[in-house]
Amino acid sequence: MGSHRRLAPSGLCRGRGATAAVLSAVAAAATALAAAPADAAPGGGDTRATVDRLYREAEQATEAYNEAGERAGSLRRRVGQAQDRIARQQDRVNAMRDALGALAGAQYRSGGLAASLALLFSDNPGEYLDRAAVLDRIGSRQAGRLRELQTALRDLARERAEVAGELTALEKSRQAVAQHKKTVEQKLAAARRLLDSASSAQRGAYERASRSGGDVPDLTGAAPAGSRAAAALAAARSALGRPYVWGANGPGGFDCSGLMQWSYAQAGVGLPRTSQEQRYAGRQVPLSQARPGDLIVYRSDASHVAMYVGDGRVIHAPHPGAAVRYDPVGIMPVASVTRP
Repeated sequence: MGSHRRLAPSGLCRGRGATAAVLSAVAAAATALAAAPADAAPGGGDTRATVDRLYREAEQATEAYNEAGERAGSLRRRVGQAQDRIARQQDRVNAMRDALGALAGAQYRSGGLAASLALLFSDNPGEYLDRAAVLDRIGSRQAGRLRELQTALRDLARERAEVAGELTALEKSRQAVAQHKKTVEQKLAAARRLLDSASSAQRGAYERASRSGGDVPDLTGAAPAGSRAAAALAAARSALGRPYVWGANGPGGFDCSGLMQWSYAQAGVGLPRTSQEQRYAGRQVPLSQARPGDLIVYRSDASHVAMYVGDGRVIHAPHPGAAVRYDPVGIMPVASVTRP
């Protein structure tokens, strides 16, 4: 499977950087979500603005949650690899200890005398000196290797402790984002109750307004950017009608970035998990040059993503309570267009 992920530094520095990045994202999400009380409910002429704000906050929290979960998974794998390395090193240490023990036992069985006394009582001093020199070299070499392995073992144990600490921090951040998601769900439920209590005419007006789109360039129904884009677009279309599900990347349900990741995976292309990362998972092109299969990233914080299908329309997983559907490309402010 191809991938557009940019190479990242290896080692613990990368882990600490990932931790800082995720915790920053969590803090930003927390700040945004704390801006409005949990019991805020839309009312009067502000219905659309309030519901749109709630949807935006929900997506910000979802993408932060996705990122935290992805980083935590990466760290879990690193911890497992470190533990495997430690186990292999421990086996080698044990084997060398056994060898050193055997040598010590042989020396003990031979009398365990100090070198000067053994030489004094030896019938063949020359043979003894030769044997003692060999044993001394073997012992020194084994002891040196043992010291090296013990140093490596300490380093790996320290690495495991540091990575485990990072993993703990990431798990806490993921739980924090999950809690914020619950808060957003409460807001969305309040908004939905208000919409459900409105007349059918009012609800219809809201749906038309939310899907009307803004002014966009005169985009044509150009051919997909390539066979991979065509395959990804076909996959996305096959998901029409499937529900929006928190943190899901298919096949039964999707969030916005999950739909893009799953669709391109069907074409053999690996996309990052979040809309913020997907924004840079390819070449950016002007909106006026968008072609089917391109990723349309929305809002300045890149908190929503859709796939261009041609003729000024996109396919996307819009928000909770809505299924995967087509919408005008200008449904939200467009931040950038990426061609994977």
